[in-house]
Amino acid sequence: MRALILALTLASLSFVAAAKNKPNFILIFTDDLGYQDLSSFGSPKIKTPNIDSMAAGGMKMTDFYAQTVCGPSRAALMTASYPLRTAKKQNKVTIHPFLHLKEVTIAEVLKPAGYTSGIFGKWDLAGHNPSKYDPNLLPLNQGFDYYFGTPGSNDKYVPLIRNQTVIENEADMSTLTERYTDEAIKFITDNQNKPFFVYLSHTMPHTRLAASKKFKGRSARGLYGDVVEEIDYNVGRVLQAVEKLNLMDNTYVIFTSDNGPWHVKKSHGGSALPLRGAKTSTWEGGVRVPFVIYAPGRVPAGVVNNTITTTMDILPTFANLAGTQPPSDRIIDGIDISQLIHGEVDTIKDRTFYYYQHTHLQAVRYGKWKLHLPRLAQSPWSPKWSWHIAKEDVIDIPEPMLIDLEKDISETQNVAKEHPEIVNHLLKLAKAASNDIGDYDRAGTGARFFDPDPIRQDAKKWAK
Repeated sequence: MRALILALTLASLSFVAAAKNKPNFILIFTDDLGYQDLSSFGSPKIKTPNIDSMAAGGMKMTDFYAQTVCGPSRAALMTASYPLRTAKKQNKVTIHPFLHLKEVTIAEVLKPAGYTSGIFGKWDLAGHNPSKYDPNLLPLNQGFDYYFGTPGSNDKYVPLIRNQTVIENEADMSTLTERYTDEAIKFITDNQNKPFFVYLSHTMPHTRLAASKKFKGRSARGLYGDVVEEIDYNVGRVLQAVEKLNLMDNTYVIFTSDNGPWHVKKSHGGSALPLRGAKTSTWEGGVRVPFVIYAPGRVPAGVVNNTITTTMDILPTFANLAGTQPPSDRIIDGIDISQLIHGEVDTIKDRTFYYYQHTHLQAVRYGKWKLHLPRLAQSPWSPKWSWHIAKEDVIDIPEPMLIDLEKDISETQNVAKEHPEIVNHLLKLAKAASNDIGDYDRAGTGARFFDPDPIRQDAKKWAK
């Protein structure tokens, strides 16, 4: 009996020791932050010293991709899959997905490895409208152990939920950035002796904008700059808390955004320069976002990397670092980029990215080449996105438009006639993705449908 007790005790201590050696993950995910909205990414007026410090001490990725709008971007992040591939409740494909409970999230991947996961802020996978969300699809039913935040957008008002209970119906938006950070720091402190995943998903700088008294009127960029500088300040608070708890040598901190900035909001919107386009578009400015990863001693300092990487890579990367595996019973589109972030390789060859606007595949990138597929400025089967974007970017593309992104980051010159072989290669890639992931006129052979309803009920009828 004593031998058995000793064996169990040693096994328990071994498990605790192994758990402590697993890295912690902090993912700070902003809403509608533009490519040029950090000083380390070229903002002339917005000051972000804490995020800049992360970039100086870690890795900045210049070609990191999200999705065109909030909900789909979060679906891609949580599942490592293109949004059109993921399963939705009752198979309904709405602009912002009601993510099916049988989808596997980052939190669910990490849980068997002993992780405790908390989300602080915007979820947006149970309904975008704050009064019409499905409580059964909130984070605690998707692998998270703690939730403090809001179910959808802040277009009108923000209800705050703690775990499953609404604690405020209309929270003061000017307090959200600080309150989310307070809760995240408390969670880190409470779970410092075991591996944790913190998903700090800020409501800002999505409109309606609001900054606290401490930051209002502080930035040369107006209210938008105030909001971003307040986010940066609170990033600093998280880093300080991790340092104070002596956890930094075992923690990865990521800062990024869910999509590009609003264009039409003017002083309330961000900047994607030098990229073309804005939120909701498949121009680079709609989907390419700032990305910084900081992990002293593991991620090399001061590195700028231009490899194609995406939010979908975060799940398989975290899984590998945690010593576990992504789900093996389904197709996922993200890849493990741990060697890249550790500086063991400089690039990932043959990487492809597909640009979807809602259900519509509109472009494909392979290496430095990006091909816009022929399309109308406003397709009859798509939501009317055009009011979000500058008029000069709402154009018909009657024939394939090939861009060399290394020479033409602003996407102004069509070089398709000079490179017909590249065009043909990218058209083949696009056709394969359309058949596998799906498109406006078809369900993908690799898309997931778990409910018995008719396969893929779109909010708008497919084009005939």
